[in-house]
Amino acid sequence: MTDANTNQPLQLVLTTEASPERARALAAELLERRLVACASLLPVQSHYRWQGQITSSEEVQLLLKTSSERLEALHEALLALHSYDTPEWIHWSAVSAGAYGRWLVEGLSPDAGPPGL
Repeated sequence: MTDANTNQPLQLVLTTEASPERARALAAELLERRLVACASLLPVQSHYRWQGQITSSEEVQLLLKTSSERLEALHEALLALHSYDTPEWIHWSAVSAGAYGRWLVEGLSPDAGPPGL
């Protein structure tokens, strides 16, 4: 039995999409492929320099939660599925303790049953 205080390593990935519909579709596909256990979507206003001009846009930021083992496959899928030519890809390592960390790892397992079972 795993101790409730045991840390579980995980990877967090940050990207943005152009619209809520595109963000939901990307999140759904990554979840379906079990490349992420969770995708949190947040509306943001991004300000940045693009092609020599300062610009801004309404976007949806995705915070993707995955494992080290799935990180490279997630990166490849994101590059293939993303609507942007140059998608944001920022990732960092984190830890999660207890039941949430266990749930996250189980959600990435190809052997996992349907959600909630």
